[in-house]
Amino acid sequence: MTRTEEVEIEGVPMVATLVPGRGGIGLLALHGSNEGGTAQLAELVARRCAATSLVFTQPRVRPPVHIPSPRLGPEHCALLREFLARVSLTVSLHGHLRPETPHTIFLGGRNRTAAHVLAEALTATAPDFRAVTDPTAIPPGLRGMHPGNPVNLTRLGGVQVELPLLARTSGGADIPPGPVVEALVAGVEELLTCGAPRRDPGLC
Repeated sequence: MTRTEEVEIEGVPMVATLVPGRGGIGLLALHGSNEGGTAQLAELVARRCAATSLVFTQPRVRPPVHIPSPRLGPEHCALLREFLARVSLTVSLHGHLRPETPHTIFLGGRNRTAAHVLAEALTATAPDFRAVTDPTAIPPGLRGMHPGNPVNLTRLGGVQVELPLLARTSGGADIPPGPVVEALVAGVEELLTCGAPRRDPGLC
């Protein structure tokens, strides 16, 4: 059953929307109003995989305020605490606007095994985009390695997926392109099939 919670973080009113699912994978969009298409992508992939999703939006704030992920902690939101307790691994969807990498998807976060699983799915199904997993090749602000970042607070950590505009919108609207949706669905389903992946190599 879908549930919502109104929260205020650093003076910014937000709405958190949780859709519980099955399995140990959760889709998270912390900046649903700031980073177009990420909320829609989290909801689509979670629905297709019967996974849990949690999306934060700022429906009454114009323009939306970007609060860094480590400052959007569970102490602010009961639904985030429930999300973190419900799932063992998080796939956190974000958007970047790096002009030098308009076709690059960066896969950060502390679960490097899961990052490689998602990268393989993206390479196979969304070949127009380059999937980067090497943390040293990811811009520091996009690596998602901070211990307080919600992507790293589940039992097995998670993957911070930083998507360029072309990988999360289409036709000037917040409609994720089909190949990216299909790739993330395939990657999440692989993670679900293999069980909760460890942080170290050796999945499945």
